[in-house]
Amino acid sequence: METINKKKRLKPFKKLGFTFLETTEIVVKIRQLMADYTIFYLKMRNFHWDVVGSDFFELHQEFENEYNITNEHIDILAERIRSFGLKPSMNMAAILERSKVQETNTEKTSIEMVEELLMDYHILHDSMLDVVTASLDIGDNVTEQIITDFMRHLEKRNWMFTSWVK
Repeated sequence: METINKKKRLKPFKKLGFTFLETTEIVVKIRQLMADYTIFYLKMRNFHWDVVGSDFFELHQEFENEYNITNEHIDILAERIRSFGLKPSMNMAAILERSKVQETNTEKTSIEMVEELLMDYHILHDSMLDVVTASLDIGDNVTEQIITDFMRHLEKRNWMFTSWVK
């Protein structure tokens, strides 16, 4: 009886037409993006709280917009992992170890904050491209579309903040 139960647990996972093995790389890449997004989210929260100067009202609102959108994107990514039958959970130690977006102090000018945000956009964009590539490799159009939508938003915000810094 134990052997039969063991075999049932070892059956390949199949969900949405993809096997567990096919979705493994996508999930790894999504978790990377989630880790990058999580540190970015915390950074935007801190920038929101700590921005000072003549740009306060404008940037206070824009940083809030950033962390709200980021929070939505993190949730969408977590739900996508769940749709593959896995759990997205990562503890803070794993997030800090994995993230390419780095924590920072907030003793910065408003221009330095925006310049750092722009550097983080490059990291996030690269992580998004990795997810898209993994998705396209197995024909996962849904994940590819989700991330493409994220990239469209990121590229527009990059243009806006780049214009603001000039």
